[in-house]
Amino acid sequence: MSVAFSSDGTRIVSGSSNKSVQIWDASTGEELKRLDGHSECVQSVAFSNDDTRIVSCSNDKSVRVWDASTGIELMILNGHTNYVSSVAFSTDSTRIVSGSDDKFVRVWDASAGAELKRLSGHSDYVQSVAFSSDGNHIVSGSKDESVRIWDSATGAELRRLSGHSSWVQSVAFSSDGARIVSGSRDKSVRVWDVTKGVELRRIDGHSDWVRSVAFSGDGTHIISGSNDGSVRVWDASTGSELKKLEGHTDWVRSVAFSSDSTRIVSGSNDKSVRVWDAPRGTNPRILNGLSNWIRSVGISIEKSGIVPGSNDRDARRVYGHSDWVRSVAFSGDGTRIVSGSNDGSVRVWDASTGSKLMKLNGHSAWVRSVAFSSDSTRIVSGSNDKSVRVWDASTGEELKRLNSHYRYVSSVAFSSDGTRIVSGSEDKSVRIWDTSTGTLLRTLNSHSRRVLSVAFSGDGTRIASGSEDRSVRIWDTSTGTLLRRLNGHSDRVLSVAFSGDGTRIVSGSDDKSVRVWDASTGIELRILNGHSDSVQSVAFSGDGTHVVSGSTDWSVRVWDTLIGTELKRLNGHAATVYSVAFSSNGTRIVSGSRDDSVRVWDLVPWHSNPWEFASHGSWIISVPHRQRLMWVPQGLMKMLNLPNVLIISSEPPAKVDFTNSRIGPAWAACYTP
Repeated sequence: MSVAFSSDGTRIVSGSSNKSVQIWDASTGEELKRLDGHSECVQSVAFSNDDTRIVSCSNDKSVRVWDASTGIELMILNGHTNYVSSVAFSTDSTRIVSGSDDKFVRVWDASAGAELKRLSGHSDYVQSVAFSSDGNHIVSGSKDESVRIWDSATGAELRRLSGHSSWVQSVAFSSDGARIVSGSRDKSVRVWDVTKGVELRRIDGHSDWVRSVAFSGDGTHIISGSNDGSVRVWDASTGSELKKLEGHTDWVRSVAFSSDSTRIVSGSNDKSVRVWDAPRGTNPRILNGLSNWIRSVGISIEKSGIVPGSNDRDARRVYGHSDWVRSVAFSGDGTRIVSGSNDGSVRVWDASTGSKLMKLNGHSAWVRSVAFSSDSTRIVSGSNDKSVRVWDASTGEELKRLNSHYRYVSSVAFSSDGTRIVSGSEDKSVRIWDTSTGTLLRTLNSHSRRVLSVAFSGDGTRIASGSEDRSVRIWDTSTGTLLRRLNGHSDRVLSVAFSGDGTRIVSGSDDKSVRVWDASTGIELRILNGHSDSVQSVAFSGDGTHVVSGSTDWSVRVWDTLIGTELKRLNGHAATVYSVAFSSNGTRIVSGSRDDSVRVWDLVPWHSNPWEFASHGSWIISVPHRQRLMWVPQGLMKMLNLPNVLIISSEPPAKVDFTNSRIGPAWAACYTP
């Protein structure tokens, strides 16, 4: 629904009907971050002027502030009693303004989250709000067909601009604060004098509602996006149409200029974000990957990133998951794999053939975590729908639904005897449940931020938890006592796991490191460095001699836990690896990724692989010579099956075979006259 550039122009932010806010690299179109937290569609997004924060608003009636680098949710601003349609930062980033269907405009302290002012006057929904560059004024547009100018300090209404004959969908100030542009369902764009309150110009040309408008940085141009599917560029002085940018196949809901006015970003109901060259009107980049309407987009000041929000539900797949794979696990005997996905389903696969055995439906939102009981008779899953569910692993029947968490469930695990389940949630709590009765046995509160990962020790006497507060904590399962706090990570702890004998804990973090700890003393035994981005998932092999890790850098890595060396880097995924696990005998690894695929890696013959993917790249290289054999587009990487890897994907994998290939002067041996 909404798009915006960062101040430096390096990033774009977008908000969408899929309830998410997304950040994109404005140059490459790569998705950098996805910010989840809203429970309804995201209506509007914006960067702070220093690009350190993002503000978003939603039909869930909340305004949320995020750290633009880490994606961490900094605060939730509650107060509106109906859908929040529009948000913006003041130029000095100290205040936030929001407009809502509750007819109010509210001004907030951007640091403390306190409501500073409530501006009352509109008689119907407030559709759009903006600060003047000096922060002294606020403009708002409403379903009551008026544009209003307010004193931001006192909250007094200074002027009411009348002229539109239908809803005012979008408003914006020129950089000097002398003019306001507005777009309306009456299909017109209008320019107003702020001081006098008079209409300077009416611009007609769109054949349907005007959804979004903006001034260029120097105030010489205006852009508009419309339900007619077009983006148009206008001369702000004469009102003449300079360019018509066509390419979207549905309503254009949001438009924005980069700070240097060289680029335009637009978001549409066709589920794409487009970045246009403003002087030429060409469309050099289309950002796809969203499965629902783009409500809002924005560009960073440094021009490197884009953030979209969407209603994604990608239904392109014939088999396999149709969205990101968040969690994977082997059954105890290694014959099956369970996976949980953003498509809301839990699926069970044959670990040898990759064939789908079962699809477990019931969750109404993303499935964040899955696990088998040690006897492989049950499966537990945790979801963004705030529930923990227990399933019969043979029939797929839902046995229990555990409700108590009041925010997303991030992680779940069985105790080794299968009698208890532990869950961690974004409500900052760890909860222990009786598997048979579904009774909540204990709630462990100590973390100061969201709990992202939980694990039982092998004997079930302890629980480890990792949190957004950067700590790993160890708890006594029976009493709920906090036994130890492990400090060392400098960013969110995304994953934790015990070794089989319970003597060590491994953790993975946004700080790019894997750390091994003594579970009894809390001493940090080893730091495993090598990943170039966040470590999303970690696990010990059954004998505790190896650790596997999956990362946002797309790689799966195998480490020697005794000396801390990287033994193997498994490349092939075409996006973030969210989850990794060893089979019980340590001969295979399963991984789940944002590329919607599950991969099973056979480790035993790996040393004999003649070719593999180069690190974080699209080249297939020969292992003995380290020479490039073939370049593969990134979009096809997830479909390419290399030796000793089983791919479970939404698209049939293709095999490559270089058995008869030759490198160097011997290439002629491949030629048969």
